[in-house]
Amino acid sequence: MSISNRAQMEFDQSSVGIQSLVLLVFAVTVGMLVAVLVLPVFLPNMAFSLSGESPKAYWYLSRGTAFVSLSLLWISMALGFGITNKMARLWPGAPATFAIHEYVSLLGLAFALFHALVLLGDHFINFTLAQILLPFATVGYHPFWVGVGQLGFYTWAIVAFSYYVRQGIGQRTWRIIHYASFAMYMMGLFHGIFSGTDTTAGWAQAYYWFSFGSLFFLFVVRVIGALIDRLFPVKSPALQRISNQ
Repeated sequence: MSISNRAQMEFDQSSVGIQSLVLLVFAVTVGMLVAVLVLPVFLPNMAFSLSGESPKAYWYLSRGTAFVSLSLLWISMALGFGITNKMARLWPGAPATFAIHEYVSLLGLAFALFHALVLLGDHFINFTLAQILLPFATVGYHPFWVGVGQLGFYTWAIVAFSYYVRQGIGQRTWRIIHYASFAMYMMGLFHGIFSGTDTTAGWAQAYYWFSFGSLFFLFVVRVIGALIDRLFPVKSPALQRISNQ
């Protein structure tokens, strides 16, 4: 069996089993909620922030996990470009990069879910569960851009869960679904820029520019690499096998 065929077989199956996925999402969500309940016991000053008339901790947690989630999405996208650009074969190898890419994407999805649900504890914005779950159902607080973020989350969920039906839908369909990652990232980015309260901060603007700029650079490298492969195809069978790793 050729190297490329072995690599393809490893990619045809998800690196994270469905049971592991459920456990991962459950552990991250419960862990964060437990931290919210336990930390005030050891840090009494947090109790008022969590249970006073105007609790602010939930808003801070939502803001913090928003950047964590977007960062994990950025890492996942960068790893994906590393696979398609064939840069990942240098280190740590395409199969390992694919596995990390999948893990990071699922972890980021869990943080995105917590980012939304933790707002149920915030008394200022007063989102209901229906408003959090239904795109464009919010009122008062940037309803359009919040809705864009909600659509981005559901797109992310579709892309993430497509790992588990890859064999059933076929490689071509899976790739088409995976192309939605570009729209998913842009929706998350615009959601953060136009509905986030940290957008005016210098560090947040630098983060957004670096995140988008680095992925755009990798996208340009991918396009140029594809053009070179089309204009100057590898004719040697040995080199072709190496290129397909």
